[in-house]
Amino acid sequence: MTVQEGLVIATAVDAPQPPRPRRARFSLGSWLLPVYTALALIFLLIPIAYTFVFSFNNSLKSNISWRGFTLDNWTNVCNAQDVCAAFGNSILIGVVATVVATALGTAIAIALVRYRFRFRSAISLLLFLPMATPEVVLGAGLASEFLGAGVQKGIGTIIIAHIMFCISFVVVTVKARVSSLDPALEEAGRDLYGSPAQVFWRITFPLLLPGIIAAALLSFALSFDDFIITSFNSGPTTTFPKFVYISAARGIPAEANVIASAVFLLAIVLVISQQVTAASRRKRLSRVG
Repeated sequence: MTVQEGLVIATAVDAPQPPRPRRARFSLGSWLLPVYTALALIFLLIPIAYTFVFSFNNSLKSNISWRGFTLDNWTNVCNAQDVCAAFGNSILIGVVATVVATALGTAIAIALVRYRFRFRSAISLLLFLPMATPEVVLGAGLASEFLGAGVQKGIGTIIIAHIMFCISFVVVTVKARVSSLDPALEEAGRDLYGSPAQVFWRITFPLLLPGIIAAALLSFALSFDDFIITSFNSGPTTTFPKFVYISAARGIPAEANVIASAVFLLAIVLVISQQVTAASRRKRLSRVG
């Protein structure tokens, strides 16, 4: 054997061999999470799908069994007795409670973050209590207070009750936004001879606005959806959740399903619009950068 042949054989032996194809192995972990996620989504979407489908049901006195497809429920949504009045009451209560709770909660959040005063920690603790206390306890306690004070229950008592528990959620949401603000921005405004009102409305408030809007949306959702506290303090006034609960025994009217489906679709449209707007804004900023 020549030297050249030996070098060729040694090179061929030392050359890395191509990797052998591995057999696909079954892994329980790789399948468990997707299956669990799919089942959770199906479980959450079944009631929504049922509500949407039965909003087209040609029901008579009950809306439990399918009787045929119709669009009359969507074109004549107020045919069911009291459904539109209950929905209007929920909208009114939600808007008023949201406006008041957002204004008060924003002021409290700014005070807790920016200022030092006595009983500051105690106030922060007390603001968390409505979030941790069961709604049955809150509703019963408020009902007892209204009864002891001789206050007639109605829309006014519902609004007061909703403001009470919505303030806590507003404070927590806005407080996180206030804590993340850079004080140097406000100091720059004061260095440019801006008055306290100008600094607040032109610098602080625009920076707080995303947190305030998030708190207001959360507050309205909680107010519109509440049943337990409303039931204790509503008296003869009927809200949409209370109407649905009372009607559930004989089958929720299809018109109520129409309103619920419309609210759900509106929420989906708002979320998609916000995501599209945010994506377009990020794209414009990336192009500028």
